Amino acid sequence: MLNKLQQILLPLLILVLLAACSERVPLSGIKPENTPAVHVGGVVAATETAVSTPTPLPTATQTPIPTVEDEPTATPAPTETPLPPTPTPTPVLPETYIGIWISKEELALLPTEGPAWENVVAVADSQDISPDISDQNNDNDVIVLAKALVYARTGQPSYRDEVIENLMAAIGTEEGGRTLALGRNLVSYVIAADLINLPQNPEENATFSDWLREALTEKLGDLTLQTTHELRPNNWGTHAGASRAAVALYLGDTAELEQTAQVFKGWLGDRDAYAGFEFGKDWWQADEDNPVAINPVGSVIDGHSVDGAQPEEMRRGGKVKWPPKETGYPWEALQGSLVQAEILSRAGYDTWEWEDQALLRAVRFLYEIEWPANGDDQWQLWMINHVYGTDYAAETPARTGKNIGFTDWTHSEYRVPPSP
Repeated sequence: MLNKLQQILLPLLILVLLAACSERVPLSGIKPENTPAVHVGGVVAATETAVSTPTPLPTATQTPIPTVEDEPTATPAPTETPLPPTPTPTPVLPETYIGIWISKEELALLPTEGPAWENVVAVADSQDISPDISDQNNDNDVIVLAKALVYARTGQPSYRDEVIENLMAAIGTEEGGRTLALGRNLVSYVIAADLINLPQNPEENATFSDWLREALTEKLGDLTLQTTHELRPNNWGTHAGASRAAVALYLGDTAELEQTAQVFKGWLGDRDAYAGFEFGKDWWQADEDNPVAINPVGSVIDGHSVDGAQPEEMRRGGKVKWPPKETGYPWEALQGSLVQAEILSRAGYDTWEWEDQALLRAVRFLYEIEWPANGDDQWQLWMINHVYGTDYAAETPARTGKNIGFTDWTHSEYRVPPSP
């Protein structure tokens, strides 16, 4: 009887003992808590033996171990809030920088004798006129440009100091004026800052750059520099565009520069590029349904060629008649457009060729109707001859214009176009 009972209980006892042992002996793939841990890509992990079906262990904290995709580094860097684009331009490198208007390398090839150079120095040394951008006839801007040109050519530091002093004094003087005055006066200050490499003075450059950024959208009357360029197809708009292009390049603002170029291309006659201008009377428009700032090639009104005419400026003299009533407005508009074209050209845009050489056609039209450049428009002929290889009679020393000057020194030679 006992033997039979032992035969029954003995197997049961063996099963109980085996079950108890299985709870205390670790199975392959389960790690004891004192196994040393190692760092793998910043994530704390334990060395372990590979098994076919590992049993997961609870983590020490409630934070799950990150996946490979979002695995942190050994020393996670704090997330930084993106900063807005800084208006401060990258300091220029003289050996590679082409310059907004002209480079030191180009200036180094120019003579330091003769009437053109002597005029630059004379203006640079003339009694200073206090900067007042709100006054559209204030000449401090071109005086400062002359100082910058002399410094860039000779390296005399006193001229650079005077440029910086005037740049700082000009800030804010546009208040109370109109965008016509801002457009006329701003561009030479920007070119001067570029010529002396103002970024070498970080504090002054930051102040100047912040002001330039604000000047693009500062409301003077009902307009800003930007809206004047985009709405006014006359001399107001062209002067605004020249200053806008200079500011965009100085700040390194490629979006602003591209928009400036698009508007200018539209002004030259490409309505597909831009057609947002507000035109006045259409008397001089060759195509009244598609108004442009410069009439296209072959345009005729009442049997007279108006190829190259500027309808928005020609209307200032009245309706179409022959000969037209003379005004100075077409040349005034070209002052802004030629500067705009040169600045954009140096930035890589083929402005001088746009719309069948629209700017050359505009000059030809004025000479065909016997409205030659006079007075403060004379500097433009040096620029036209420089770009197109024409031979319009140009005086030296040339008077400074309303926004620029000294082209009889800076742009006196024909610029040979690059090979196709």
